Amino acid sequence: MEYYHTSINMTKAIYSKDHKYIVEQMKKARQEAGLDQEEVAKLLGKTQSHVSKVEAGQRRIDIVSLKEFAKIYKKPMDYFLK
Repeated sequence: MEYYHTSINMTKAIYSKDHKYIVEQMKKARQEAGLDQEEVAKLLGKTQSHVSKVEAGQRRIDIVSLKEFAKIYKKPMDYFLK
């Protein structure tokens, strides 16, 4: 698995290309659903900061959480995977 370094909000992190693809798809799906981060956070019972960090790749999510996002965005799970 290939990794690369990136700088997000002055912090260094290491992400796989697969993880980067997932978070890009999550942001795209939210925008296509016409929702902002605050609305998604309320539907998830999370904070806007949580959603922001997930989309920025600063917080990894598990498959259960990804399924919750997919349901909100009305997307199949494979939409987020290569």
